Amino acid sequence: MISAVILAAGKSRRMGEQKLLMPWGENTVIQHVVSVFAEADLDEILVVTGSHREAIETNIAELKKDYPVRGVFNENFATGEMLSSIQCGLRELTSGGSRAALVALGDQPQVRARSVRRVRDAFQQTGSPLVVPSYQMRRGHPWLVARELWDELLDLTPHQTPREFLDRHKEAIYYVDADDASVLADLDTPSEYHAARPKRERDG
Repeated sequence: MISAVILAAGKSRRMGEQKLLMPWGENTVIQHVVSVFAEADLDEILVVTGSHREAIETNIAELKKDYPVRGVFNENFATGEMLSSIQCGLRELTSGGSRAALVALGDQPQVRARSVRRVRDAFQQTGSPLVVPSYQMRRGHPWLVARELWDELLDLTPHQTPREFLDRHKEAIYYVDADDASVLADLDTPSEYHAARPKRERDG
């Protein structure tokens, strides 16, 4: 089993409102991201919540009848550190049978299912403990970490970062070349959101 850990705990300060609940096509941003990972045939989709917990969990609950999705609350979300949400998600997965987790961003609705599949397939084909998509030599999301490295991630202290973890294991990383920049893109500001929205919405 391969799982997705979607990071959705942030406060969206730069956006001015909770960006994960903003419209994206016929859904919200977070609903669209969940649907992308479901389309990529992930066995389990875990959404790590924090700020606006109830609203986001209610939002993803609408998808449970169609997708293997559930939420988990990061009690340390107020630190604003991505690491705490990754650790929260991995702790939730440790009691299950998942062999690997894809670490994904909740504010990355531009990412495509084919990019997610390529990361998943690379793990299944190579067995590499770390699989990272890259575009023009830059690391992106979602990146995959095999279960054998979860304990090391869980042992990181708050002043350490996921980037330091990846740098420590740079020789073990299997890179998947992405054919578009969506693996690098996220939504932080209103201008980024409006520029990235599906064209039919911008024109409407």
